[in-house]
Amino acid sequence: MDSNNWLQQLMMVGIGTTSLVAEKLKQVGDDLVKDGKLNPEQARAVMDDVVQQLKSEQGNWDAQMQRQMRNMMQDLGVARQSEVDELRGRIDRLERQVRDLENKLWR
Repeated sequence: MDSNNWLQQLMMVGIGTTSLVAEKLKQVGDDLVKDGKLNPEQARAVMDDVVQQLKSEQGNWDAQMQRQMRNMMQDLGVARQSEVDELRGRIDRLERQVRDLENKLWR
């Protein structure tokens, strides 16, 4: 599976979860207004505060998720792109050396 696709899917899950939280928060606010426990302005202020807090924590969540993904991929033995690029370069050099040796033998 392509790691970028995997990461995209994981981010989409995060976005979906955020949407569900916002939807549930609105529903709870509406219920509190219906029950007369909050007036609409208070409910809106509470929702705005929670949304603002979620937005401020989004950056922390993203950084933490990236760290966890790197650790998980490392635990699974998945090579970093820089390691793959280095190995490709080494393979190219070795193939060139083998060709050069073969050419010398056939001369």
